[in-house]
Amino acid sequence: MTHVLDPDALTADTPPRREPPSPYADVTRSESAFRAFLHGLPGVDQVGASSRVAMLGTRSIKTTSKAWAIDTAISMVDLTTLEGADTPGKVRSLAAKARRPDPSDPGCPPVAAVCVYGDLAGIAKEALTGTGINVAAVATAFPSGRASLAVKLADVREAVANGADEIDMVIDRGAFLSGRYLDVYDEIVAVKEACGDAHLKVILETGELVTLDAVRRASWLAMLAGGDFIKTSTGKVSPAATLPVCLVMLEAVRDFRAATGRQVGVKPAGGIRTTKDAIKHLVLVNETAGPDWLTPDWFRLGASSLLNDLLLQRQKLRTGHYSGPDHVSVD
Repeated sequence: MTHVLDPDALTADTPPRREPPSPYADVTRSESAFRAFLHGLPGVDQVGASSRVAMLGTRSIKTTSKAWAIDTAISMVDLTTLEGADTPGKVRSLAAKARRPDPSDPGCPPVAAVCVYGDLAGIAKEALTGTGINVAAVATAFPSGRASLAVKLADVREAVANGADEIDMVIDRGAFLSGRYLDVYDEIVAVKEACGDAHLKVILETGELVTLDAVRRASWLAMLAGGDFIKTSTGKVSPAATLPVCLVMLEAVRDFRAATGRQVGVKPAGGIRTTKDAIKHLVLVNETAGPDWLTPDWFRLGASSLLNDLLLQRQKLRTGHYSGPDHVSVD
């Protein structure tokens, strides 16, 4: 049977299906072929994954390495506000913090991006002009993804027109969990086309996928469809980013690059609150995907509260004592 999207969701400018990179050019020709490929991926040993991240989490970090890790983590942060009560003033304040996370120390690196709703992307873009800090905008009916394709594409195009450099889209988890993999694939392809020059981060919402096997399948699906990053979570669903999930996604991007030559980034988001959490993720990146992913171009930390703890720990290393929590701004 020839596969098509729901006709009610189609628009006149929906692009033709994108061919995946070789050697996977045939896997999206039919639902059955795609299902066979995704379900033929190696299974994930849940116990083994948990044991590996627990072992890596015990790695001790020397002072000089910790200083590097903290600065690297700061440079990878997508500083985020995604609340219904967000205002232009709050976004400008967040942009100021993104530029100078620690106003008392000009040596502190800026963050990677500021992440906001698409209607506020223009405010963030104006506030970050000339800084090199990207504007990321959530789209496609974030966080539920419950909208027609036409609405989702309009959401993306508006965010890009407002100045977004990156789009964080949510997949249709209902379609994925129902086994309608080509529907999910086609939607990502259409969103990628609507992004134009903006990078696309594909949010899997791993807390709703239930199993690590499903996380691996969703990761490969998103990469085959052209996603530039795969991202764990919206931050609105619990559990959000967990180390075993991040391990599976890092293995997926590593194996995908080995097979296709194309590198894809990873962004864990939600629940990463402390410097210890961030450093555990950096160790996991280095030991699983390798040092090529240890840059903001290929690894991000989606967080709203993490940055303050990184700054407090950085000040402790620099001055020898902890500053009070009022030393950093409340977002």
